[in-house]
Amino acid sequence: MKRLIDQKLTCWKNKKDRKPLLLVGARQNGKSHSVLIFGKANYANVVLLNFETSDELKKIFDRDLEPARIVRDLEGFSRQTINPGSTLIFFDEIQACGRAITALKYFYEQAPDYHIIAAGSLLGSFLVRDFVSFPVGKVDRLVMYPMTFQEFLTEMNPQVLPLIEESFYANTPLTLHEKALELFRTYLFTGGMPKAILEWKERQEPVFVSAVHQEILSVYTGDMGKYSTPTEQVKTMAVYDSLPAQLAKENKKFQYSLIGSNARAAHYEIGLEWLRSAGLVLKCQKTKKGELPIASYADLTSYKIYMSDIGLLNAKSGIPSIVLLSEKLQIAAEAKGAMIENYVMQELIANGLTPYYWESDNRAEVDFIIQLNENVIPIETKAADNVKSKSLQVYVGKYSPAYSIRVSTKNFGFENNIKSLPLYAVWCIKE
Repeated sequence: MKRLIDQKLTCWKNKKDRKPLLLVGARQNGKSHSVLIFGKANYANVVLLNFETSDELKKIFDRDLEPARIVRDLEGFSRQTINPGSTLIFFDEIQACGRAITALKYFYEQAPDYHIIAAGSLLGSFLVRDFVSFPVGKVDRLVMYPMTFQEFLTEMNPQVLPLIEESFYANTPLTLHEKALELFRTYLFTGGMPKAILEWKERQEPVFVSAVHQEILSVYTGDMGKYSTPTEQVKTMAVYDSLPAQLAKENKKFQYSLIGSNARAAHYEIGLEWLRSAGLVLKCQKTKKGELPIASYADLTSYKIYMSDIGLLNAKSGIPSIVLLSEKLQIAAEAKGAMIENYVMQELIANGLTPYYWESDNRAEVDFIIQLNENVIPIETKAADNVKSKSLQVYVGKYSPAYSIRVSTKNFGFENNIKSLPLYAVWCIKE
């Protein structure tokens, strides 16, 4: 399946000052597959080296970290020739070998002609736990997310993509609006995990997609036990299990008290950080002002936590597929709003934006505030076509933004300085 990261990998390959590339992201989101497809299309050969499956491979890095010696040993291990420039060396699950992470520095300094991509799913957790020396400034870094709705459309109905983009820039209604909404509802169910989308594309049977979701959630739970201490595991799972309830309440600010009556940040924030470093959750902090630069006004004590994939959120919430795929999403208003917010958050993050949310004395709240070039733009999300919003009016009256964005089931348009954006077009918001 075509991924947006493919173009970024090509840009990395063609850079003059190319460094070893560190590709991070949650398990099961397609990192290994994308690297292998890219490698086979752009190199004479790809040497795949998975640190989770071979202790012998790890021992190569137990000695000195001199690149020439390592390459010779890797050739013997893989039974392949490694040539600078024409071979892609792919270190998969590199977090399982801290010495290999450190070695990337020496490849950059002493052997920059070798093309190396290292992928890691739980890298942040390993760096802290194993006290690994990270090669700061010696590696390029890319984050890979689950498939966005744009990537979903590329796989399922690519013909509609240029039509959506055209309506986005022209602020004119999309003729295929209802068809695009139908595709969007399907994405709410499948989410962005490649295996789930592939199951839907090949079978069109919800039960197989649901089985994929449960399998992935089980893998994540297993990782929490495998790659953390028993105490950390309990806290991490408690935080993760609380997310549907955290998002379904009216005030979606993350509250440790929902985990348990005696739960406190001092005890459970380590679990939250584990989830963030593993790429399983996304953090949206509150900003005190809708002015440039937004980051300067961030409230570090107030934030919302979203799951990294909408399909997994709905699976974890237990929402039946028949409900998600139906034209009328008949679930509680709070749960519906949480679902749409989660979707918008993951789309904005995947586009390289840093969303915040804004409150005014607990009387008004704007779901997302983003910085687009020199403008601070508020984004209000609605699960249906009811677009009345006192909170957005309060924000506009206070900060007078260049324009506002309202995401809902309504078609494209621009009225009263508000850009109406259908739910299926959030991927168009980019710098």
